[in-house]
Parts: sequence; structure tokens; C-alpha cells
Amino acid sequence: MDERKTTHFGFEDIPEEEKAGRVHGVFSSVARRYDLMNDVMSGGIHRIWKDAMMDWLAPRPGQRLLDVAGGTGDIAFRFLRRAKTAEAVVLDMTEDMLIEGQHRAEAERLAGSLEWVVGDAMALPFADNSFDVYTISFGIRNVTRIPDALSEAFRVLKPGGRLMVLEFSQLPNAGMQRLYDLYSFNVIPRMGQLIANDRDSYQYLVESIRKFPDQETFASMIREAGFERVRFRNLTMGVAALHSGWKI
Repeated sequence: MDERKTTHFGFEDIPEEEKAGRVHGVFSSVARRYDLMNDVMSGGIHRIWKDAMMDWLAPRPGQRLLDVAGGTGDIAFRFLRRAKTAEAVVLDMTEDMLIEGQHRAEAERLAGSLEWVVGDAMALPFADNSFDVYTISFGIRNVTRIPDALSEAFRVLKPGGRLMVLEFSQLPNAGMQRLYDLYSFNVIPRMGQLIANDRDSYQYLVESIRKFPDQETFASMIREAGFERVRFRNLTMGVAALHSGWKI
């Protein structure tokens, strides 16, 4: 009898060992248009969300950041601009995304403080207690086993270190959620086709948002990984949410 573990890829159930390859395919496909699509899909609001993340995080000089699923560097650039003498490592499983990040002007100006690493959120290639801050922005829902990624985050953070997750979430009002779903499922894949010539990848991204746990459930998962003082803040009425936790 086949007892392979399964996970979801959007609304499709697949063997766990297939998910990383499929996600890699999605982001390799959209890498060159990823930042443009983020602006179009959100009307630029993702930039406000990322600034809100930095406001709550309050980067400090000399800190060492690990930004997982950091792709094109948005979070790392913001962190380094706010914290002089800080360092940042951007890790992503998709090399094409990292290459796009390295091509950005911010990367050139901050090159001395930046490192780009191809790696897996569930098996980080870093020693225990290596970082002051761990961030992951719109990436945790693409991980095959989220608890494993959270455990790795806890492992590589120093005592006193902080986890912060920015992710799409669930609106608390059912009527508003239905309206948001109508937009997401009917408009975003069409935008993907028009702008990135890739409808299927954006269909997956929309489905993956709906499969991600709600705010309270995800907060419980962070606590189960060992983090304390876990809190979350809704952004744009819950379209996205910030979750914060500390390794104490």
C-alpha cells in the first residue's frame, strides 16, 4: 500500500516530495515579472505592508537578518536601509529569483552587506544561533511542511532573536472574504496571463492563499515551534497579516 505523505499544491493534493519542485517551477517562471505583478495585483499596497513590517520590526544597527524566501530582496533592502552596519542573508530555493534581486539597483548599493544563498526553508544551511532576526514574506505558504520551517527558524535564531512573518491571510468578515475571492480567482490569473504570460502560476498563487491557515491557527503553529510573545496584526482588514514571535 502506498503510504506516501501528501500536501497541497493550491487546491490539488500531491505527494510531499513533489511540492518543492512544483513551487520552484512557479517562481522560475514568474521571476522576471514578479515585482511588476506584485504592484499590479495589490495596487502597490504590498509596499505599504512591507513598510509596516519594518515599522514593527524596528531594525537596529549591527543586527544580522536572515530573509527566507527573500527572492528579489524587497525585505532585505528595507532592513538594511533602516539599520546601518547591519547584515542580511537572502535565502531562496529559486536561483532565478535571487538573480533578479541581484540585478536591482539597491543590491548594488548594499552589496557589501548582502549575501544571496540558494537553500531550503526546511533545512537551512546555517549554524544554530546565527541570526538576530528571521523574516519570511509571502513565502511560508509555499513551504511543504510549515512546522519544519518554523522549527528551523527557531534553531538559527539567537536567544532573544525575533521571527516576523508577512503573509496573505483571511478576512474576518465572510461577505468581504467572498468579494476578495471573486477578485482573486477571476482577475489575478488573467493578469498573470497578460503581464507574465503565465496564468497557471498565478492560479496556484491564489489557491495557495486560500489554503493557508487563518491568523489564530498560524499563531498557534508559531507557539508550537517554541516561540513566545506571539502576536499578529491584520493589514488591510486581514487581506494580509503580520505575525511576530521571539526566541526567549
